[in-house]
Amino acid sequence: MPIPKLPIVILISGSGSNLQAIIDAVEENELPVEIRAVISNRPGAKGLQRASCAGLRTEVVDHTQFDNRTAFDEALKHSVEQFEPRLVVLAGFMRLLTADFVNHHLGRMLNIHPSLLPAFKGLNTHARALAAFKAGEIKNHGASVHFVTAELDGGPVILQAAVPIEKDDNPETLAARVLGSEHQMYPQAIRWFAEGRLRLQGNQVWLDEQALDAPVLFAPDDD
Repeated sequence: MPIPKLPIVILISGSGSNLQAIIDAVEENELPVEIRAVISNRPGAKGLQRASCAGLRTEVVDHTQFDNRTAFDEALKHSVEQFEPRLVVLAGFMRLLTADFVNHHLGRMLNIHPSLLPAFKGLNTHARALAAFKAGEIKNHGASVHFVTAELDGGPVILQAAVPIEKDDNPETLAARVLGSEHQMYPQAIRWFAEGRLRLQGNQVWLDEQALDAPVLFAPDDD
């Protein structure tokens, strides 16, 4: 029996490569979701073009048109909620969200971050990882999918992919390899949620009715 499609809204700020990975997974019948809208805080975001090409509804809530974060988040919340999503997916959304916005969607909002959290929260993760590698502190970089909480990149981690750092890497080459893992793992985590297998209970991730002691290490054959 087919799984009912989960209504989702995707928030973006830039090129939308993770958005495209989600669109592709939906079109290939690998992801039981209905993308009801793609919303960007930047009018010129390339991801809006990707969404339009896929026939998706798009909206812009331009953060530069608001006096403060609270006003922007209120407008964004209104834009999101009109589509009645059961999951909000941050896919390269580069704005800090207020606690009120996050708590309104707590347990039903996911983010993907280009590091092995809790390492390298925030920006410039690839350059920071390379510096740590050169200092002999780490061997791997990677990406993490997590539930969003009010703490920046601090929500409970669901899924991680480790990417070995190579001696001749620069931030761009490392970023490209990490992004390849992101494109595979983000649809996987969304599918778990859509299938009712994944939930946040308190500050604990539950998958298949088991509390996770550590994030799942992503492999392409994970089901």
